[in-house]
Amino acid sequence: MSVSTLPKFSPLTGAIRALAMDAVQQANSGHPGAPMGMAEIAEVLWRRHLRHNPANPEWADRDRFVLSNGHGSMLIYSLLHLTGYDVSIADLKNFRQLHAKTPGHPEYGYTPGIETTTGPLGQGITNAVGFALAEKVLAAEFNKPGHTIVDHNTYVFLGDGCLMEGVSHEACSLAGTLGLGKLIAFWDDNRISIDGHVEGWFTDHTPGRFESYGWHVIANVDGHDAEAVEQALLAAKAVTDKPSLICCKTTIGAGAPNKQGSHDCHGAPLGKDEIAAAREYIGWEHAPFEIPADVYAAWDRKADGAAAEGDWNTRFAAYRAAFPAEAAEFERRVINGKLPANWEATKAAYVGACREKAENIATRKASQNAIAALVPAVPEIFGGSADLAGSNLTFVKGSKGVTRTEGGNYCYYGVREFGMTAIANGIALHGGLLPYTATFLVFSDYARNGIRMAALMKQRQIMVYTHDSIGLGEDGPTHQPVEHIPSLRIIPNLDVWRPADATETAIAWISAVERSDGPSVLALSRQNLPTVTQKIADADIAKGGYVLSEADGEAQVTLIATGSEVKLALDAQAALAGEGIKARVVSMPCTNVFDRQSADYKAAVLGGCKKRIAIEAAHSDFWRKYVGLHGAVVGIDRFGESAPAGQLFELFGFTVANVVSTAKALLS
Repeated sequence: MSVSTLPKFSPLTGAIRALAMDAVQQANSGHPGAPMGMAEIAEVLWRRHLRHNPANPEWADRDRFVLSNGHGSMLIYSLLHLTGYDVSIADLKNFRQLHAKTPGHPEYGYTPGIETTTGPLGQGITNAVGFALAEKVLAAEFNKPGHTIVDHNTYVFLGDGCLMEGVSHEACSLAGTLGLGKLIAFWDDNRISIDGHVEGWFTDHTPGRFESYGWHVIANVDGHDAEAVEQALLAAKAVTDKPSLICCKTTIGAGAPNKQGSHDCHGAPLGKDEIAAAREYIGWEHAPFEIPADVYAAWDRKADGAAAEGDWNTRFAAYRAAFPAEAAEFERRVINGKLPANWEATKAAYVGACREKAENIATRKASQNAIAALVPAVPEIFGGSADLAGSNLTFVKGSKGVTRTEGGNYCYYGVREFGMTAIANGIALHGGLLPYTATFLVFSDYARNGIRMAALMKQRQIMVYTHDSIGLGEDGPTHQPVEHIPSLRIIPNLDVWRPADATETAIAWISAVERSDGPSVLALSRQNLPTVTQKIADADIAKGGYVLSEADGEAQVTLIATGSEVKLALDAQAALAGEGIKARVVSMPCTNVFDRQSADYKAAVLGGCKKRIAIEAAHSDFWRKYVGLHGAVVGIDRFGESAPAGQLFELFGFTVANVVSTAKALLS
């Protein structure tokens, strides 16, 4: 779009442009181009359509807004400030500074009104698919004839960079298949990225791409013509059986006369001279960070928001009178985020049943048993697998797949590991559902940044990763995880469980369900594992590490193991005893939880003996912090091979003989 086609700038959009360029200039870093280029689109959505209450950013039936092109964060900070959220001018002046409410990219939990952390491009639109999916599922469950209590839209702003990221394809394809009609995305089609004009690397026919997904596409909208945007948005809202993409032609940095339309205004301050020129060009005569009272009044949404929430409260009161049980369940899950009242009894009964059966089964099968037991008792559990349900064992009798026309409690994500994980992050953020996702452990690499974002946002998502080692066998090194468990353990705020038997698996599931401040990984075996925890209390397992088998006397060596290697450690303990060597066995199903225990507890578990051997069919480096300079690790520091599992464990030294010889070498 040429400069000559830009509109006469209004004071309402002038406020956005001025705040964006002033805050970026004061911070001496940031991205003014997107906020200035999307100002008219933002004004139409936020003043005329978005149902939200600045006084209560957690209102359950609010519309969700996601700034997927999160580098343009001053756009959403300006909107939050202008519409009446607890984001002050002082907060805007503190943009990008330490501990500010206004960090460089929008961060969930820092700023009221921010629905998700965005910045890694493509994940915002993918989270938004999760929001819309959650809305669909909860509406199908709770809405009744004459009583609609779940009825909100999810709106997304996204840029060219989001569409270049492959995860946007994964998510938007699925959104079209599921007919998520409450999802409306605005594409900021300015044809600019940091490297310049995108024609050299991005020539997709985006409208055709989204039409092929099954989206309703509105092309060639003038993003600087408020009425054109208004009409496009009304048309999008009228289509309820498919998501909508509104393709808005814009000029990046619109309003900066010498830099608009150029990548020069994408990711750098405009500079004092250009800001002065922009003020004159858009007719903004006010000092930096100064907003006139009439502009504030025109933007203020507090009264409208209170009225919208008040209307919903009235409707919910009528719903409660007609459907008291459903209303109580909605309040428990969606509003309060609490587990069922009978949770303690549920978990005790399930673990008790595991102990009574004492089955020798694969931990992936033990996980399926846990899901089957928990789904009826915890109806907010919402599952899904990346096309491997029959191998991950994540689909159970109580599972019902979501379709285009029906809700459910399970999503067939297809081969979309990254998309699945980021969608589930959106589901968790929405509230009312507790998502679990699944794939082979080795393919967690595909989902890696979604895992990281779950941990960064402290969202409760349970990631079921099966086929956890060379025990996978014949599929070979492409499918045998070696480095994955250690690398996942070092992600802050992520709990990684690798259980040794059915009881440890049950405790891992319970811990993940109860955890409210972050995600959990369950790394599970393909092969059957024997029961080893008959004499261990639930509370000890829940600490992440414990003494499974004490030495007969003062231990000379401590054997630390996880998962399938715990039984190997027990067998090695017996063999060492036969040679007069006293060994203690420690099972450590979750090092992350163990590390959070008291220093005294950790010291008691590991013991005073400095001779320690860690045993795990994964890369050895991680275990050095536990075994120290005087210890050893039986691990695998190379890629695997294609062969039956038993042959592989022998080839790579996961044998009693090798553990015994390692112990003798330490003690010599």
